[in-house]
Amino acid sequence: MKLAYFNDFQVGVVDGDRIVDITSLLMEIPHRDRQDLMAGLIERFDSYRPRIEQAVTKDQGVPLSSVKLRPPLPRPRQIDCMAVNYMEDGTLAAPSPINAFHKSPGAIIGPEETMVLPDVAATVFEGEAELAIIIGKRASHVKAADAMSHIFGYINFIDGSARGLPPARNIFFQAKSRDTFAPIGPYLVTADEIPDPQNLQVRLWVNGTIKQDYNTSDMAHDIKRCIEWVSSIHALEPGDILALGTNHRGLNAFHDGDVVELETEGLGRLKIHVRDDLKRTWSRDTRLEASRKFTAETGEAPPPTGIIAKQLTGKYTPA
Repeated sequence: MKLAYFNDFQVGVVDGDRIVDITSLLMEIPHRDRQDLMAGLIERFDSYRPRIEQAVTKDQGVPLSSVKLRPPLPRPRQIDCMAVNYMEDGTLAAPSPINAFHKSPGAIIGPEETMVLPDVAATVFEGEAELAIIIGKRASHVKAADAMSHIFGYINFIDGSARGLPPARNIFFQAKSRDTFAPIGPYLVTADEIPDPQNLQVRLWVNGTIKQDYNTSDMAHDIKRCIEWVSSIHALEPGDILALGTNHRGLNAFHDGDVVELETEGLGRLKIHVRDDLKRTWSRDTRLEASRKFTAETGEAPPPTGIIAKQLTGKYTPA
């Protein structure tokens, strides 16, 4: 089942090219306003599913193209993001130690919304194409063997990043938790529709040009292990988001006016826009392309941290 928010945060089921409003079925779920209903539904989904399926059968709904989709989880309790969790197409000799960071829930935006690049001295702004899981039931100290039973569903996730901000080593909070730096959508897909999340192609386009194209089979620490490790540190609750990391070789600089699209197999296509009021520019190479150029020009291997795009114009351009 594909669940979405649309228009004035009505809850809907996406069925092909139509969407069926199921908001009225959910009003008994405790909530402050409709933006809380999705998390409440996730927690109670087994009891609501028969009624929802019946409604989708009886109600013709409206064309999906006629509504404005919203972020399908506008108020997650928390967002955890796995760090350095890919083998970079098998090019790394060994997995990096398992690691993660928090991202502000307030950074969430949805389809056709805009990631805004702030007026800060970042060396580059990037967006990482990621598969994310949505937790369906409380997970605390979960063993890997039981981990998948705690997944409600899956979603496209773009992890916005402001790289290289000073001071050195003061990284994740100011790089990752900025407003608009967590686009998700276009809808949430229940786990039963994704038979093997460990074998999905993830693709990201910028202005129609494919930049990232990798498979989730390349994870350094698989989904079960990620849930096991994160839940050993703190409990995960229904509606929490766990983003599973990215393959960095296709990362590239985001610019003002860019149209960015992310599609993970089975999860639909998330489209967002980028705005930079300073109109800065960077080289357009992906990290892999820049690394290859570096080696061709110097005869040396690229630095292990990867090649970061060079700023070419605008405020904060290096002297």
